[in-house]
Amino acid sequence: MAALLLLTACSSNSATPEGSPSAPKLEPASSVPTSGTTSGPVATTPVKADAVVAGLTSAGFKCGTDEAYALCTSGAASVSILNGDHPRPPVVSVNASGPVDTASAEIAKVLPKVLEVAHIGQPQEIATWYGDQKGKPTATMTSGDWLINYAAETETEEPGVHLTVTDKLCKSSCQAE
Repeated sequence: MAALLLLTACSSNSATPEGSPSAPKLEPASSVPTSGTTSGPVATTPVKADAVVAGLTSAGFKCGTDEAYALCTSGAASVSILNGDHPRPPVVSVNASGPVDTASAEIAKVLPKVLEVAHIGQPQEIATWYGDQKGKPTATMTSGDWLINYAAETETEEPGVHLTVTDKLCKSSCQAE
């Protein structure tokens, strides 16, 4: 594969200007399946919150804004992305309401795509860890520069499941006020 990449790079020297603009088109990577992908990072280039929203929209999510967050929904799952001009979204939260098993399944349907579009590293590791949380009320893990928090609410007025991914590198305006 490295030889193929080298060959591609050499054969496209005359198209270098075209090669540069095509990279942003790959940011959402909406046509790349995430199921069964490698456990390594999907992308190393940070994407801003508006690019994540654009990627989720192109992947079929319905998006809008609510104060400091962009909100995108697909089925019963909703994704909250903290807006701002950070190099990458400081907070991406995936939520679903209802009984824990149902809510967990709804999040599991969209989680790989959300992690891919937001360029959150180690998506397979995070998705596998998420699947292992069944029956737990809360859990936390770190994956690269990301802190992942899981919470299942059962004894509340609005039961559901919440998975929040926070950028540990964010230094200012990292949470909505």
